[in-house]
Amino acid sequence: MTIKEKLAVHAAEVEEYLGICLKDRNIPETLLESMEYSLMAGGKRLRPVLVLVWAKMLGLESKEVMPFAASLELIHSYSLVHDDLPAMDDDDLRRGKPSNHKKFGEATAILAGDGLLTEAFGLMTRAAVPAENVLRAISIMAEAAGAAGMVGGQEVDMEYTGRDGVSLEELRAMHAMKTGALIYSSCKCGAVLASKGSDAEKHVSCAEEYGRLIGVAFQIVDDVLDVIGDEAALGKPVGSDEEQGKTTYPSLIGLEESKKLASGYVEDAVKLLEPYSGDEADFLRELARYIVDRVY
Repeated sequence: MTIKEKLAVHAAEVEEYLGICLKDRNIPETLLESMEYSLMAGGKRLRPVLVLVWAKMLGLESKEVMPFAASLELIHSYSLVHDDLPAMDDDDLRRGKPSNHKKFGEATAILAGDGLLTEAFGLMTRAAVPAENVLRAISIMAEAAGAAGMVGGQEVDMEYTGRDGVSLEELRAMHAMKTGALIYSSCKCGAVLASKGSDAEKHVSCAEEYGRLIGVAFQIVDDVLDVIGDEAALGKPVGSDEEQGKTTYPSLIGLEESKKLASGYVEDAVKLLEPYSGDEADFLRELARYIVDRVY
């Protein structure tokens, strides 16, 4: 199978769980519809898959960590709902469909995001692994998703929008918070949930660094695709970054240098996997390289 096919298999496993995780929760009908509208809108399910694969490579079964893995998609979905709001990025489309606030109104979209975020942390507690591992992983994810991570990164992104003179280092730091934090924490939490034995911290450190590297590469490629991507494949307008006055990797160093930089980060990530073997390690290598080859 190709890496896209392998990723689709893992994503389908996540998708099945996402389809039932909000059922029987006594959520008002309109709010539930809004939450599921964004949660079930498709996507690569990259973050849950990273949790599953790292955990499996280190000895756990998917069913043991699936609730925790799925929670990452709830957090990611909530962030997209809020990012699309008029007060933020003001996007009318998401994955080729009307943004949540365009379909349900701004108030319900805000509540849907709030609901997805809080439900996510409830899901995390259902992981069938030692409680101390779950507690540590929840703490990691709370920091990654919160004011010191993704939320803080969104604030910095808004402050930088329309501002001249943003440096490459400032851009990298902002994206490490806004986009990278959830990606590297997905890898790290997969390793933390599987933690046991004297080598546990070595695996956790490797997972975190791998995630950091592919997270940077992922964002660089996102910036590139906003310039040269296909609108139908992306499911959103091309060129929105420039329209909004956002500083991006291509705007600072050009398209070709941006592509080279992303490839360099990916190859560094692949090198970290040299001590590992088996299907999961091979998947992580292929996934890293797929990040720079993707078209959406």
